[in-house]
Amino acid sequence: MTTLTGCVGLSVQVRVCHREDCLLEGVALRAEGEGRWVLPEHEFGLDVLAFIGEQRYREHRSVPEIHARLRHKGIAISERTCTNLLDRYDELVSLKLLDSGRLREALKRQGRAVLAIDGLAPDVGHEVLWVVRECLSGQVLLARPLLSGSEQEFVPLLKEVKRALGPLPTVGVVSDGQRSIRNALAHALPHVPHQLCHFHYLREAARPLYEVDRHAKKELKKRVREVRSELARVLWTGGLSSQRHL
Repeated sequence: MTTLTGCVGLSVQVRVCHREDCLLEGVALRAEGEGRWVLPEHEFGLDVLAFIGEQRYREHRSVPEIHARLRHKGIAISERTCTNLLDRYDELVSLKLLDSGRLREALKRQGRAVLAIDGLAPDVGHEVLWVVRECLSGQVLLARPLLSGSEQEFVPLLKEVKRALGPLPTVGVVSDGQRSIRNALAHALPHVPHQLCHFHYLREAARPLYEVDRHAKKELKKRVREVRSELARVLWTGGLSSQRHL
C-alpha cells in the first residue's frame, strides 16, 4: 500500500467460519484495523485520498496539478488514478453528509427544518445537480443528479429527505416556481407550506416595472430612429444643395 510517506506492506489474515449453525458461515471476515489504512481493494492509503480531496476542494487545484504534486512527493501514481481516488473521496463525503444519525443530531436542537431545493445545470443537455438544503442550519441534506427534473423524479428524492429527517418536523419549503417541484411537494409533503425564494419573489414583483420600462425603451428607440432619419435626410439634402451651389 502506498502512503504519503512511502510504501507499507500489510499482512492481513482473512478468517472464514465453517460452522453450519453460524449466521456468518462462509463469510470472509477481515481485520477491522485494515479499514483505518486503506479502502477495500485499493492500493493507496487514506492519507493519499484525503490529500487529493483537500487539494481539490480547499486549494482548488485541478487533477493534473494534484497529480504533479503527488509525483513531486515521490508517489508513483497515474493521473487516471487521481481521478478515481477523487471520485472515492466524493462518495465518502456524500455518505458523511447524508448520514441520518448525524443529521438528526445536528438538527435536533433547532426542533424544526426548513428545506430549500434548487438545481444547477452546468451545460445544456447534461444532468442537473439538484440539492436539498436545510435553511436554518445550512446542512446539505441531499445532492442528486437528475436527467429530466420531472415530478416523478422529485417525489422519491423528497421522500428520501423526509426519511433522513425522521421525526423532525418540516415547517416550510422554499424553491423557485417550477411546476414539477410544486406538484412533487404537494404529493410528498402535502401539509407543508411552500413559497418562492426571495430572489424569485423580487423578480416577479419587478416584472410589471420591467415590462413598462421595456415598452418605454422601445418607444424611445422609435423616436430616436425618426430623428436620426430626419437628420440624415437634412444632411443629405444640404450636401446636394452645396454641390449645386458649387
